[in-house]
Amino acid sequence: TGGKQVIYNCILATINPGDEVIIPAPYWVSYPDIVLLAGGTPKFVECDEQSDFKISAEQLEKLITSKTKWFILNSPANPTGMCYSRSELTELVKVLKKHKHVNILTDDIYEHIIYHDVKSANDPKFVNILEVDNSLKDRTIVVNGVSKAYAMTGWRIGYAAGSKELIKAMQKIQSQSTTNPSSISQAAAVEALNGDQSFIKTRALEFKKRRDFVVHALNNINGLTCVNPQGAFYVFPNCKKTMNKKTSSGKIIKNDTDFATYLLEETGVAIVQGSAFGLEGYFRISYATSMQILEKAVIKIKSFCESLK
Repeated sequence: TGGKQVIYNCILATINPGDEVIIPAPYWVSYPDIVLLAGGTPKFVECDEQSDFKISAEQLEKLITSKTKWFILNSPANPTGMCYSRSELTELVKVLKKHKHVNILTDDIYEHIIYHDVKSANDPKFVNILEVDNSLKDRTIVVNGVSKAYAMTGWRIGYAAGSKELIKAMQKIQSQSTTNPSSISQAAAVEALNGDQSFIKTRALEFKKRRDFVVHALNNINGLTCVNPQGAFYVFPNCKKTMNKKTSSGKIIKNDTDFATYLLEETGVAIVQGSAFGLEGYFRISYATSMQILEKAVIKIKSFCESLK
C-alpha cells in the first residue's frame, strides 16, 4: 500500500528481463531496487548541482535505447527538493515524442510542497509533464498520495492515473500481494482530500522558512555549499571540500559515507550520504522537523566541520 506500492505494481506489471528504466541521479532510493526486483535494468545519469540536479534533454536522448521501457521523473524531487519548470519539461517532451516506445512515470508525491520562488511568473505553482503535453497521456502514469502533503505517511495511501490497460495490469499485481489498504486508511484519505485545503499553503510557507534557515546556515559552514531547493522538505548540500580531512579523533574522511558516519558518532546528528541516492559527495537533510531541532543540528554540523584538519 502507499505510493511505493503503486510504483512497484507499475514496474512489476510491465518490465520484462532486459528492459531498461532511465533514472536520473540523485534518485529516491527505492526506484532502482524496484526495477531490479522486476528483472529490469536501471540506467542512471548523474545530474550534478550545476544542472540543479535535473536531467537535460540531451542526457535523456543519449540514454534511450530500443530496450528503454520507462523514464522516471520526480518533481519536486527527493532528495534534492528541485523542481522541473515548464520550459525544462517541454524540452524533455520533445525527446520523448520521438521515442514512442518509452513510457513515463511521473512521481508527483510532493506536488503541494512547493515554494513561490520555484518558477517564473508565467508558470503555475506545480506542473507535470502531462500539463505540458497531454498527447503523452496514453504512455504516462501519474503517481501521488496523501503521505507528504497531508502528513499521512503511516496511513499508506497512494494512487495513480494511467491508461486503462496499465491500471488493470497493476490491479492484478495488487490483488495477489497486499490486496488493499485498510478501510480506515481509505476513509481518512477521502476526508483529507475532500476537506479544507487551506492548511496546505500555510504548511508550505512554514517549510519555506525552515528551508531558508537551513540553506543560509549550511552555506556559512566551511567546507559545505548548498543550493536552494524549490520544493519538498530536503536539502542536498555538497560536502566534497571535507574529503581527505581528519576529524578531531583522527579519522580521515574518504567519502560522503565517512562524513555521515563520523558526524553521527561525534555529534549525534543523523544525515543520509549522497551515495545512497546515487550521487557521491553530498548528503541529505530533512527539515520536516522543528526549528529548535534544526538550530541545534546546524550548530553541531558547523562545529564538526570547523574541527576538521
